[in-house]
Amino acid sequence: MNFLQFFIWGTWLISFGSYAGNVLHFDGMQIGSFFATIGIAALFMPAVLGVVADRWIPAQKLYGACHLAGAALLAVAARQTAYMPLYVCMTGAVMAYMPTLALSYAIAYDALARKRLDAVVHFPPIRVWGTVGFIVAMWTVDFTGFKHSAMQLYAAAAAAAVLGIYAFTLPPCGVNKTPAAASWVDALGLRAFALFRQPKMAIFFVASLFTGAALQINNGFADIFINSFRAIPHYAGAAGVRHSVALLSVSQIAETLCILALPFFLTRFGVKKVLLASMLAWALRFALFAVGDPGGGLPLLLLSMVAYGVAFDFFNIAGSLFVEQSTDPRIRAGAQGLFMLMTTGVGAIVGAYAAGAVVDRFTGMDAQFFRTGDWSSAWYIFAGYMLVVALLFALLFKEKVKNRAEYVKK
Repeated sequence: MNFLQFFIWGTWLISFGSYAGNVLHFDGMQIGSFFATIGIAALFMPAVLGVVADRWIPAQKLYGACHLAGAALLAVAARQTAYMPLYVCMTGAVMAYMPTLALSYAIAYDALARKRLDAVVHFPPIRVWGTVGFIVAMWTVDFTGFKHSAMQLYAAAAAAAVLGIYAFTLPPCGVNKTPAAASWVDALGLRAFALFRQPKMAIFFVASLFTGAALQINNGFADIFINSFRAIPHYAGAAGVRHSVALLSVSQIAETLCILALPFFLTRFGVKKVLLASMLAWALRFALFAVGDPGGGLPLLLLSMVAYGVAFDFFNIAGSLFVEQSTDPRIRAGAQGLFMLMTTGVGAIVGAYAAGAVVDRFTGMDAQFFRTGDWSSAWYIFAGYMLVVALLFALLFKEKVKNRAEYVKK
């Protein structure tokens, strides 16, 4: 499940920006708008379908239906070349995909709970297969040349169809029927939103919003940035430029190691330090992009890939575990949906459009449709932004958990 879940995303998430810019000739704001669809979908789809999974339809069935719908929409999107038709199709495909991220977490946590297994220890080795799937997808689209064509969307559609069918064979998840005397909040399954009444959870969710923006900055423009070196004769033939997606996949390779190391860091240092390390790693990732290049600066780019592993896993996976351990199992899917709403919902919209504006301010399209200009200034701005987020989180988030026993205790 996890392998296919992230294989689907890996086929287009990193390479679609280059396809849209270099092949379809869309500008920075238009490219940003495609990645903002992730945020638009995550504003309500994960939370709403999380409620449905908690209350009415078993999570694995809802999960399968979403993937089948997404497969059809991706196949239609692959045939579009004009901006608006492609935008509409991709919006629909992302609407179907985004709820499946939270649902996949809920399905896994439900299965672990039924087996009485500790999620902090046993979930990361399961989730790591999602990263493996993402890496395989990136290599597939890079070495086949799909990254420069709509074939990346057809590949995503095929994987989504397979997973949609497979989902109906997954272990069944239970639903929580609303008691007759329950409040209207419980009846509608909106109890997860009451988590904002807890100061610690509210600060965590707001931090999730601003950290989620960093991920969309990376997704939308990392490959475009590396491809921009094609316009410089000295770098045009470099392996890192010719296989930019494969180079970026080093980030996911680092991510696999970070996922497996996550239980150690959570139990040794606690959730606050782990989340803070993620934010600082995002700042480092962007700063290294500002000074690196595919030539003599290649080691700096490779170091930025290592930073990505910490940046992504130490927030997204640790954050999901934090939500799991801090909320009632009866609102498991809804709480995970709320986490996705903040990171890949509001955060994605802020990150995608803001990043598009910054990139348009400092760079422009040349005659060969490569985006060239002052990339360093853009990356320094993104790095500074994450340093501010990290500082505010360090000052405001109060962690009461001091050791592993307290962390895993319900």
